[in-house]
Amino acid sequence: MRKEDLRIVYMGTPDFAVESLRVLVENGYNVVGVVTMPDKPIGRHGSVLQSSPVKQYAESKGLPVLQPEKLKDETFLTQLKDWNADLQIVVAFRMLPEVVWDMPRLGTFNLHASLLPQYRGAAPINWAVINGDNETGATTFFLTHEIDTGKIILQRRLPIADTDDVGTVHDSLMQMGAKLVTDTVDLLLAGKVDVVSQEDFYKDLSELRPAPKIFKDTCHINWNQPVKKIYDFIRGLSPYPAAWTELVAVDGSRQVLKIYQTEKRLVNHDISVGTICTDKKSYIDIAVEDGYLRLLSLQLAGKKRMNVTDFLNGNKQIGDYTVE
Repeated sequence: MRKEDLRIVYMGTPDFAVESLRVLVENGYNVVGVVTMPDKPIGRHGSVLQSSPVKQYAESKGLPVLQPEKLKDETFLTQLKDWNADLQIVVAFRMLPEVVWDMPRLGTFNLHASLLPQYRGAAPINWAVINGDNETGATTFFLTHEIDTGKIILQRRLPIADTDDVGTVHDSLMQMGAKLVTDTVDLLLAGKVDVVSQEDFYKDLSELRPAPKIFKDTCHINWNQPVKKIYDFIRGLSPYPAAWTELVAVDGSRQVLKIYQTEKRLVNHDISVGTICTDKKSYIDIAVEDGYLRLLSLQLAGKKRMNVTDFLNGNKQIGDYTVE
């Protein structure tokens, strides 16, 4: 079968999923329809609806779009079946019921932003950086009942530099993943898919690192750790959702400070953890157990993100605070 004849239904929602869809469309693959999340209310009163990035791209290319609230809804299932897909591709969407992923004759494969079986879950890119890994990657695998556990089709590796943040790694994986998606489709077209069970990569579940969804409390910085661990934690949450701490004044008042970029300074000192050291002009250092973390880019609640020199122009009193 030629790629122009293979009927593909694509499922995805955020920016990460747009690139794979774009590469499929612009390289002549036959995407017959797109499934994405319902439009999201935005604004103070939720009176404005915003389409997902995948929907915006799909509509710009004249592709039909379905936006089911529930994936077992009979109307949606009928509409999906009417597209008569040979293959479904899922990139950053949601967990599918068997009635959906088992529908096409060639099945449904997913692109996951990790080297499965490591980092199964909702936030694999964040956790790879938070944990200080020096490489990650992308995997295509066939969907099955348990999330992120299906048989692996293809994998590619991506190095993580010590200066990379999650935004950098996200964008690199987005590009790599798009090529992995088309390569996977090509293998299916050629009948050359040779899948590998994820169980072949580990002996015990304790060897696997999870990638659970990240919440606000997850992003709170614990300063009672080595400088490298805190440094990795911050870059693993930058630029989104961003690591945060609380500035604590002498009178006990508090305000939230988001931190986006730092430098490690490994030096011996006898200053209390959480103490802020600054010349009030060009640097802010936070004392930790084995050195200092130098803040380079930060943001007070309700303010815009700034580099440290601009921040100090309006916040010279920061040296009177500690962090918790």
